[in-house]
Amino acid sequence: MSTQRDRDEGEVRRRLDMIVEGIRAKDAGILERVYAADVVSFDVEPPLRHVGREAKMRNWAKVFTFFQDVGYEMRDLTVAVDGDVAFAYCLARLSGTLQNGVATDGMWVRGTFCLRRTDGTWLVAHDQASVPFDLTTGRGVADLEP
Repeated sequence: MSTQRDRDEGEVRRRLDMIVEGIRAKDAGILERVYAADVVSFDVEPPLRHVGREAKMRNWAKVFTFFQDVGYEMRDLTVAVDGDVAFAYCLARLSGTLQNGVATDGMWVRGTFCLRRTDGTWLVAHDQASVPFDLTTGRGVADLEP
């Protein structure tokens, strides 16, 4: 017998699956339905913070212009739900074929998603993608594998 928490966790997982689906299809419409209007995103590219769904969609539009074909995967997704808030974390990788025809495996990043239920729908209110860095050089380490 499933509990409300189990059902909520399943719904959050389905919402995050929509991110994977939207990226792979290069479909901003799918992605727009996942993010809250006031989402705050700490993405891997400047600036330090992107505020609002439109800013988040501009980031994805840039990605879609760089790639002919896009791959995206999440590994080790962990979800916790309590009431109308949830958080999730995973390892994620963006890959594909660039516009110039070069295939790239991309790099693994650490992904965190904070969601809130609004009018019965789970929406990403905050996300963060981060790359570990080497303390001695101050440079990102982009060649790690899970």
